[in-house]
Amino acid sequence: MKKYLIILFLLTFTMIISGCNKDKPKPENRFAEYVKLWNDQKFDKMYDYLSAEAQATISKEDFTNRYTKIYEDLEIKNLVVQYEKPEDLEDTKEEQVKLPFSVKMDSLAGEIAFDHEAELVNEEIDETKNWFLNWDTTFIFPELQEGDKISLPTTSAKRGSIIDINGNGLAENGSAIEIGLVPIEMKDQEKEIIKKVSDLLGVSTEQIKKALGASWVQPEHFVPIKVIAENDKELREQLGKIPGVQRKEVEARVYPLGEAAAHLTGNVGAITADELEKNKGKGYSSTDLIGKRGLEKVLEDRLRGESGVKIVINKEDGTEVVLAEKSVKDGEDVQLTIDGTIQQMIFDELGGKPGTASALNPLTGETLALVSSPSYNPNTLTLGATNEQWKSLQEDKNNPLLNRFNSTFAPGSVIKPITAAIGLNKGTIDWQKALKIDDLTWKKDESWGNYRVKRVSNPGVPIDLEKALIYSDNIYFAQTTLELGKDKFIAGLKDFGFEEELSYLFPMETSTIGNINSEMALADSSYGQAQIEMNVLHLASTYTPFINKGNMIKPILLASEEHGQVWKEKLVNEEQAGKLNAALRKVVDDPHGTARGARIQGFPLAGKTGTAELAKEKQGEKGKENGWFVAYNPEKPELLIAMMVEGVEENGGSGIVVEKVKNVFNKVRP
Repeated sequence: MKKYLIILFLLTFTMIISGCNKDKPKPENRFAEYVKLWNDQKFDKMYDYLSAEAQATISKEDFTNRYTKIYEDLEIKNLVVQYEKPEDLEDTKEEQVKLPFSVKMDSLAGEIAFDHEAELVNEEIDETKNWFLNWDTTFIFPELQEGDKISLPTTSAKRGSIIDINGNGLAENGSAIEIGLVPIEMKDQEKEIIKKVSDLLGVSTEQIKKALGASWVQPEHFVPIKVIAENDKELREQLGKIPGVQRKEVEARVYPLGEAAAHLTGNVGAITADELEKNKGKGYSSTDLIGKRGLEKVLEDRLRGESGVKIVINKEDGTEVVLAEKSVKDGEDVQLTIDGTIQQMIFDELGGKPGTASALNPLTGETLALVSSPSYNPNTLTLGATNEQWKSLQEDKNNPLLNRFNSTFAPGSVIKPITAAIGLNKGTIDWQKALKIDDLTWKKDESWGNYRVKRVSNPGVPIDLEKALIYSDNIYFAQTTLELGKDKFIAGLKDFGFEEELSYLFPMETSTIGNINSEMALADSSYGQAQIEMNVLHLASTYTPFINKGNMIKPILLASEEHGQVWKEKLVNEEQAGKLNAALRKVVDDPHGTARGARIQGFPLAGKTGTAELAKEKQGEKGKENGWFVAYNPEKPELLIAMMVEGVEENGGSGIVVEKVKNVFNKVRP
């Protein structure tokens, strides 16, 4: 019995000891918990696993902040910490063990990977016996010792250029002039000089005084105040007469065509806090420039390139350790189909009047010009416009900041060839069929009330399609479109690309049909009034079927794009396209044609004029009018121009536009 009790006691004691050993913390389990927290970047909880010795060297707040800041600054992603338990660790009796582990992470400079060894000690902290980590700064990076610092030297990428079809720069890297003051050279005229410089540069006297009072400034130092355009000779001469003013050449983004292509190229500017946040993780810094408008914004990712960056540990002895390095990648040069010479010519012809124009090669679809007038100087905005300059732009009644070439407007009678093509295609218009129209006004019946369709002149003869185009007869198109019907007319417009987003490098507003909710609205729509609106590029492309056997060519802007893409097939058959082409030539050549003012001796033109009357205050009043003209050489169709000028009601209507387009063709003709 006594022997039995002894055996029972021993068994019970063994079970108790075994249970205690089973519950005893193991270093491998403890470190596995730490690794999981590390992978989850829960730095505050990681601190609780540090040994007493480690905690004595760094506070929990500093530990957490240090990891957080380094990982954020280096843009650490995809962190993977791996640990495999050593085979010889089972039931260790040691109070101190070493465990190998590996770390891999992605950073803004590329991958960082390292192997390391963790030392764990078995000790009691806060009355808890467990395994704790003898942590030091090498756990962040093995080469990082206490007192070392991490830096991120960068090499800025060269921004790519935007060039025209001839290789000439539209937006490129050039130089500007940095204006500064040298304190010692101002002598006793400091107050007067600061005032003069302030007035000329649009920089407040407070800003100038602050710059001059910076801690680094010595009497002989050049103190930068503002960067101005290199070609601003008048301002440079005025500043050059002021004692103490000096200048330096600096790198800058420049726009050789200036205002002529401003809405197309757009401009760059200093990145804002909101833009930094929006582009977080893309490698931008607070000193970078970013595309603000136009193609500079559209092509930002292709133009900006990628700055080179190193992650460097700067040792206390002055040496460096490079953890990761990403080479600089310059931005891409982007070549457009734009011809800078034609762009400038058209802009000059608009002469600052509110309006817009597009120019296409109607065979290839290459966009040769996209112009909006009036405009702004992108060089000024890039270098930093003053408050007065911004105010002037924003308060200008002609709205120079508005991009008119990607906006939509009522097309007026330039839509009539499209209406004609739809009627011919649907079989409701016949070249031989002539309508007897006796008066200058017409209404279908009394249900129209006082509303009447008006035409400019009465030729005194029946009107067929050719005459309707030559005389631009609203009544003819109203009557034939009413016969066609709303549904077929709308379907025909959609065949021509209305209500369809154009696949094009530069975002364009979609041409719209509006709500044709009555016969009167249908009649008005047939000649480009009512709610129909078009952008000037789409308008130009709708004339390409008359040159391309009924096929509408897709406009392109990148030189690398395929030429001659068919956007819409067989909008009219080849025969009808030829007849429309011939009729549009007569609009210019016929003595009664509305575009007869465009005739050039020895240089044929075909085209169509239009005048769109805008909404007016009262019935019977004359409203504001936009004048239109679309023209091309039917014998050698390499250039098609669509132009609109606003406010032509007192300047000869569409005639003013005809003259401007004619002038461009005169300049580019062989």
